[in-house]
Amino acid sequence: MQLLTPAFGLIIWTLLAFLIVFFLLKKYAWPMILGGLAEREKNISESLATAEKIKLEMAQMKNDNEAILTQAREERAIMIKEAKETKDKMINDAKEEAKVQAAKIIADAQVTINNQKMAAITEMKNQVGSLVLEVSEKVLRKELSNKAEQENYIKTLAAEVKLN
Repeated sequence: MQLLTPAFGLIIWTLLAFLIVFFLLKKYAWPMILGGLAEREKNISESLATAEKIKLEMAQMKNDNEAILTQAREERAIMIKEAKETKDKMINDAKEEAKVQAAKIIADAQVTINNQKMAAITEMKNQVGSLVLEVSEKVLRKELSNKAEQENYIKTLAAEVKLN
């Protein structure tokens, strides 16, 4: 049982050694340990504050990026719309120009056709007139023996006939 219960002197010397170590630690080690813990706590709180600040800045940057992306999308949509409008305008202008050119070509062709028609009609009238004169002359030579009668008869016929 002696091993289980220490002697009274051993308790006193152990208590005395403990108190000396305790007072030395309290005077020299505890302030340093507490200062280190306080400094570590301060660094941790500063790091947390910095992390929170960075987190807020990142959220703000994300919002700014979203706003920039939205603005870029809107500008892209506006540019695409303007490009489509320009394309449609160019197509419409080209169609109108083609219509004007086609109308001009058709009008020129109609004028040319009318001119050629009138020339053909005039030429045909001239040829018919020449043929009529030739036939009339041949018929009248046979019928009329007198040249004076022929001329009177031709004048009378010429007065009666009107060419269009």
